[in-house]
Amino acid sequence: MRAETPFVALERVSLTYAGEGGGTLAVEGLDLAIARGEFAAVVGPSGCGKSTLMKLVTGLAPASAGSVSVGGHRVAGPLKIVGMAFQNPTLLPWRTTLDNVLLPLEIVAPHRASFRRERARHVERARALLATVGLAGFEDKYPWQLSGGMQQRASLCRALIHEPELLMLDEPFAALDAFTREELWGVLQELWLARRFTCILVTHDLREAVYLADTVHVMSARPGRIIATRAIDLPRPRTLEGSFGPHFVDLVHELRGRIAAARSEG
Repeated sequence: MRAETPFVALERVSLTYAGEGGGTLAVEGLDLAIARGEFAAVVGPSGCGKSTLMKLVTGLAPASAGSVSVGGHRVAGPLKIVGMAFQNPTLLPWRTTLDNVLLPLEIVAPHRASFRRERARHVERARALLATVGLAGFEDKYPWQLSGGMQQRASLCRALIHEPELLMLDEPFAALDAFTREELWGVLQELWLARRFTCILVTHDLREAVYLADTVHVMSARPGRIIATRAIDLPRPRTLEGSFGPHFVDLVHELRGRIAAARSEG
């Protein structure tokens, strides 16, 4: 039986950023395969190329060598099927929560062509999505009227409103306090379980990676490459109580050991 083609595939990928002295080799010989509907996390020492991997997958940076494909097509430029959320929510301060969430539908093809005509339907969808993350009643608030956790919830909704096939998350909860961060793990897990989009999470938080991911990939020191892949054999839905269980803790320690080894090798 033939194995299913990965939804996201990087094969022997290298990327050099231009600069003096030949530039900076960010990643080299990078191989990665992620199945459709999989939740993958990428961890590694600082400067290992995790953010570069995000740029390669989304088409924001072209590979210097190797191939990058998403959905069976080679990535040759910025992808339209991607939703993205970052460490900073980057909500537009002059737009309400609802209008911030609707923004991708106004600017991303093919939705933008019919946005005005179908605005009422899109507003209904946006309100429903905000309700799923606990923001019902905050649709008309501006970013400065929301807490950091609320802003990040709105950012997740904005990343998902156009129903992307691939969600890319770059340290989305790193700036939040521990309690809010853990609360949002549960929110993100619920969204993923309901929609089953393919997700790549870049994070420094190993508990976060183990809590959320089906598979965790460990990167080496720069130039980055995948040096270990660990399936997370924990049942879903996962709970905060379960994150203190022995197997969960063992997984975190195993990943920490891999990263410590990668740092020392670098």
